[in-house]
Amino acid sequence: MLESILGPADVKALAPGQLPQLAREIREELIAVTAQNGGHIGPNLGVVELTLALHRVFDSPEDQFVFDVAHQGYVHKLLTGRGGDFFRKLRQSGGASGFLYRPESAHDSFGAGHAGTALSAALGMATARDLRGTGEHVVALCGDAAFTCGITLEALNNVVSSTKRLIVILNDNEWSIAKNVGAISRYLNRISTSPTYNKIHHDVEAFFRSFPTGVEMNRVYMKWKRETKDFFVESSLFEKFGLRYLGPVDGHDLHSLIKNLEFAKHCDVPVLIHVLTKKGRGLEAAVAHPEKFHGAGPYDPTTGENTISAPGSPPNFQDVFGQALTRFARANPKIIGITGAMPSGTGLSHLASGVPHQFFDVGIAEEHAVLFAAGMATKGFRPVCAIYSTFLQRAYDQVIHDVALQNLPVTFCMDRAGLSPNDGPTHHGLFDLSYLRCVPNATIMQPKDEDELVDMLHTSLRLPGPGFIRYPRGSGTGAPIKDQPVALPVGHAEVLREGSNIMIWALGGMVQDALKLAARLATEENLSVGVVNARFVKPLDRALLLSHAACIPLLVTMEDHVLAGGFGSAVLEALQDADCSVAVERVGWPDKFVEHGSSVAILRASYGLAPDDILARVLARWRNLRAERVEADA
Repeated sequence: MLESILGPADVKALAPGQLPQLAREIREELIAVTAQNGGHIGPNLGVVELTLALHRVFDSPEDQFVFDVAHQGYVHKLLTGRGGDFFRKLRQSGGASGFLYRPESAHDSFGAGHAGTALSAALGMATARDLRGTGEHVVALCGDAAFTCGITLEALNNVVSSTKRLIVILNDNEWSIAKNVGAISRYLNRISTSPTYNKIHHDVEAFFRSFPTGVEMNRVYMKWKRETKDFFVESSLFEKFGLRYLGPVDGHDLHSLIKNLEFAKHCDVPVLIHVLTKKGRGLEAAVAHPEKFHGAGPYDPTTGENTISAPGSPPNFQDVFGQALTRFARANPKIIGITGAMPSGTGLSHLASGVPHQFFDVGIAEEHAVLFAAGMATKGFRPVCAIYSTFLQRAYDQVIHDVALQNLPVTFCMDRAGLSPNDGPTHHGLFDLSYLRCVPNATIMQPKDEDELVDMLHTSLRLPGPGFIRYPRGSGTGAPIKDQPVALPVGHAEVLREGSNIMIWALGGMVQDALKLAARLATEENLSVGVVNARFVKPLDRALLLSHAACIPLLVTMEDHVLAGGFGSAVLEALQDADCSVAVERVGWPDKFVEHGSSVAILRASYGLAPDDILARVLARWRNLRAERVEADA
C-alpha cells in the first residue's frame, strides 16, 4: 500500500479500515531504511498514526505543519511524495535529508534541526496569515522536551496576543534524547495520568454542550474558569496561557486523533492537543533503549546491535572525554559536568553513572546551562559544559556576557566540531572558531588525537578564565592515552615535522591529513615540507609562526571549519600585524552551508577538499611562487 502513496490526496482516499495496514507498512519501511543508513528511528516510530491523522484532516501544503527539530518528519516525507529510492537514500548523498528542508519539498513549510523552534515559527506563520487575510491552518508539532526550552515558553506567552487560530500538538513521549528532566516534565506526567482531572474536564464540557446554546455556554465557562483562578477545577498550564487544552489523547488511536484534530480545526481560539505516544513503537529494541535509538547508526533490527563499529576500533572522542572527566571529577569534587539533554551523545553518561552528584542534565536549555555554569564558577567550582558545537550557538550571549566578560573558569567541550555528514547543515560544527575568536579572555584549542584531548581538558581545568575545546564526531586515531595527563603550555604549537620549502599549520583532525600531504609532496615532488600541530587557535603561537614566515616561502593552513574568520584567518591577521608578506594558502570550507552527505570524504570531495585536490592546490601555489621568483630575478 505504501508504494501507492504519492501524496496527501492518496492518504485521504483510503478507507479508514486501511489505515492500520498503511501504518504497519510505514513502520516496516522506517526500520528497513534506518537499519541500513542510521537515523532518528525512535521519534519517527512514535508519530506514525499522528502523522497519518494530520494528513487525513488537513491539506498540506496549503495547511502547514511545523515540526519541532523535524527529526520526527520521516513519516511526513513518506506521505508527501518522497518515498521509494529517494527515501531509501535517507541521510545519504542525493537522498532525503534527515530533517525537514524547505528546498526539498513544498510540504516542508519550515526547516529545523534544533529543538524548541516550532512554536515561535508557527506563531509567526499564523500571524502572517492573519495579516494577509488568508484561511490556511498552521499546526505546530512540539515534543514534550521542547517545553524545557526557554524559547518555547517565550512563544507560549505570546500566542493569544498574536493570533486566534493556531493548533499546537504536544507529542508527549517522556523523552527528548535522554529521559526528560525538570518541573515541566513532572507536570506533563501528572496531568496525563490524572483520571480525575480528565474526567471532570470532559464531564463539565459535555454538560454545557447538552444545551442548545451549549457551545457558547462552554466558552463562557472556560473564560470564567481562567479568570477565577481555577475555583471550579484546576486547569492546565496551557489554559493559563490562553490556549484551549484537549487531551490527553492516545497517540496511536487514529480515530481519537482524527476526532480531536477535526474539533481543533474548527476552534476559534488557539488549541493545544496533548497526545501521548510511545517512542520507538514497533521496534522492540527501540522501546527498550529509547536513548540509544533516538538517533542510531546502522543497526540489526532483530538484536538492536550496531553494525558499523568493529571490535578493536579506536574509541570515540566523546567517550574519551567522558571517561577523562569522570576520572578528574573523582579526584576533585569541585569539577562539575553539565549537559543539555545529551548525556550519551557528549560522553557525560560516564560521569552520570560514575560520579552522579557532580553531573547535571538541565534539559534542552543551552542558555541556562551556560548561565548555570557561570553561577557555579563564582562559588569556586570548575564547571564543564559539554555541548555540541552547533548547539553552543544558542548560548552565544551567555558565553560572552556571563562567562567571558567576568572571566569565569568554565570549560566548554564542543563535540561535533567539523562535519556531521549524515545530519547536514543544522548539525555541522563549522562556525565555532569564527564566533569565539573575537571573544576576549577565551582560550580556544583543538587536539590532534585522543591523548591530546585529555591533556587539553586537564589544561583547561587549570585556566583562570573560560576554555573552549573542539573535537570531531566519531572515532579518534587510536593514540594511546597516558596514565597521567600533562598541562600544555598555553599558546604553544607543536612542530611534528621540519621543512624548508613549505610549512603546513594544521588544526585538530587535519593534522593527520597534513602529515600525509607532507609525505606525498616530499616523495612525489622532492619538496621539504614541515607540519605544525597548531593546538591553540587563541592565543596563537605567534613567535613560532613569525619564525617560519621569516625563512619559509609558503605557509599552508588546514582546518575543518569555514575559512571566514577561522584558523587561517587568525594566521593571516597575525602576519598582517607583523607586517609580514609571506604567501599563505588556506584550506577549509567555503562560505556556504554544506549539505548532508554519505560521508565526510564524499562531502570534502564535492568541495575540492579531497587529499588529491589539496595536493594540487598547494603544488600549484608553490609552482606559481617559483615562477614569480624566476621572473623577478630576471
